[in-house]
Amino acid sequence: MALFERDGIWYIDYYDGSRRIREAVGPDKKLAKEALRIRMGEVARRKFGIGGPKEPVLFDNFAQTYLEYSKTNKGVLTHRRDRSLINNLLVYFSGQKMDAITPYSIEQYKLERLKKVSKTTVNRELACLRHMFNLGIEWGKWDVNPVQKVRFFKEEPTNFKILSFEEANRLIAHCSPHFRPLVVMALNTGMRRAEILNLKWKNLDLKNRIITVEKTKAHDIRRIPINDPLYKELITLSHYSDYVFAHPNGQPFKDFRKAFHNARKRAGLEHFRFHDLRHTFASQLVMAGEDLVTVQRLMGHKTIEMTMRYSHLSDQHRINAVNKLGNLFMNAGAKTDEKAEKEESTCQVLQIGSESHIA
Repeated sequence: MALFERDGIWYIDYYDGSRRIREAVGPDKKLAKEALRIRMGEVARRKFGIGGPKEPVLFDNFAQTYLEYSKTNKGVLTHRRDRSLINNLLVYFSGQKMDAITPYSIEQYKLERLKKVSKTTVNRELACLRHMFNLGIEWGKWDVNPVQKVRFFKEEPTNFKILSFEEANRLIAHCSPHFRPLVVMALNTGMRRAEILNLKWKNLDLKNRIITVEKTKAHDIRRIPINDPLYKELITLSHYSDYVFAHPNGQPFKDFRKAFHNARKRAGLEHFRFHDLRHTFASQLVMAGEDLVTVQRLMGHKTIEMTMRYSHLSDQHRINAVNKLGNLFMNAGAKTDEKAEKEESTCQVLQIGSESHIA
C-alpha cells in the first residue's frame, strides 16, 4: 500500500486480494492518508469476515419490526401486551436512532415513567426494550445492548389470592356446564389462560394421562400429568373441534371473562382473578410438601427464582411440621411427668404404710 502525488493530486495504491487498486483522493495529503486507512480497514474486514459499519436504525422502524416478530412468534395475549409496551416506549424514544440510545437516556426514561406508573410496569417496559436490543444483536443490526447496564427496580412481592380446597370446590360447583372443565383444568394443571385456550385434542394423551403443552410463554414444551378429577371432566367433552375448549360451531373459546365473573360472584369469591387458579395450583403443591424444582417444571417457569415466590408457603409448612413435633414431645413429656408423679405418690403411700408398721 502506498501514497503518491501526481500533478498536485494525491493517490492511494493498495491491494484487495490479488487485485491492485489505485484511487485519486485530492490535493490534501492528510485526507489521502485517512482514505487509505479506511480502505485498508474495509479490505481487512472482508478478508476476515468482519461486518462493516452498521447502518443507523430508527427506533420507530425497529419497533414495527419487533411487533411483526412478536405477532409471528408469540401468543395473541403476549403480542397484545407487547404492542402496549411498545406504544409506551415510543412516546419517549420515537425519532431516536437505536445506536444513540444510551444507559443514561434509559435511566432518564425510568425517572419519567415512574411519575406515572408503578415500578413493575417500568420493569416490564425495560424488559421489552432489552429484548428488542437483543434481537437486533442477533440480526446483526448493532453490537451493544445498553439496557444490560441499567438496573431494574426492585419489585415488591406480588400479592395473589390462593383458594382453599373448599373455595375451589365451591367455585367449580357454581360454574356453567361448558365452563366447568376449563376451571378444573386450570386448578389441576396450573396452565396459563392462553395455554388452555390453545390446547388441542392432539395434545392430550388420555390413555397415558399426559398433556403436552406446546405454545408456552417460555417457547418450550412441557408435559403435565392428568389427575383423576381432570380426567373425569375431559372424558365428558365432545370432539367436534380440533380445540379442547370450543363453541358448538367448532371455533375455540377466545374470551371467558363473563363466565368466570359470574361463577366467581355466585361462589362468593371477591378480588380473585383467573390467573390466581394457577397460583392456587402451585401453592397447594408446595403446601402438600412437593419440592420447588418439581413445581417449577410443572408450572413451566424459566428460572427457579420465579418459583421461589411460593417458598414461604413451604417454610410455613415446615414450621407447622416442627411445631407438630414439638407438641408431640410436650404431650409425651406431660405424660411422663404425670407417670412420675403417680409413682412418687405410690412410693409415699408405701413409705407411710411401712412407717406405721414399724411404729
